[in-house]
Amino acid sequence: MIDLYYAEDDPNIANTVKEYLEQKDFKVTIYDTLASIKQALKIHVPSMVLLDWNMPDGRGDYLCKWIRGTWKELPIIFLTVRGDSCDIVSGFQNGADDYVVKPFELEVLYSRILALLRRTRNAAGQYLSCDGIIIDQNRRTVTFHLEEINLSVAEYQLLLYLMQNKGKTVTREKILEQVWDVNGNYVNNNTLTVTMKRLRDKLDQPSCLKTVRSVGYRMEDTI
Repeated sequence: MIDLYYAEDDPNIANTVKEYLEQKDFKVTIYDTLASIKQALKIHVPSMVLLDWNMPDGRGDYLCKWIRGTWKELPIIFLTVRGDSCDIVSGFQNGADDYVVKPFELEVLYSRILALLRRTRNAAGQYLSCDGIIIDQNRRTVTFHLEEINLSVAEYQLLLYLMQNKGKTVTREKILEQVWDVNGNYVNNNTLTVTMKRLRDKLDQPSCLKTVRSVGYRMEDTI
């Protein structure tokens, strides 16, 4: 399922687009201000952003520029009214990948979304996120509420494995096998315990990283 954030202050347009795309197996979350979608992006990175140009609290190109400062490959389509060529130029200058002119046919918007996803096919899975913890797999970086966290190789691999299995309980044995043994580094249970403690400390004891007693660990969204 494609996870899509949609910034649109007109509820009629927003709900029509949402209903249509959800029939196409998209998960659509609507935001009616730039501030609200900006706050949401600090917690979770979707597969794509649809961004209306004129929002009650500012212009879409400013948010575009802000997004590109952190997530350079996140696909963005902005929506603008017919005839505003200056908006289109500014949108591309600030990082938009494509645009759709209002009023638009839903089928046209859908086809442009699919085309952009094909062009950026690795971007949708590049970012893993859980409660403000975001992994950029291409750059091998971790941020927590947009602040970069310096992790050791073992800490990064442990977090990555848990994020790749978000919502699932993974056993200690499976973690040892996938994070350490797969690289030929045979370690004992204490190594995992110590690495987990250091990881939690660096991430300020996140509530989304849960211990399943006598079994293992699980990452799950709590926000």
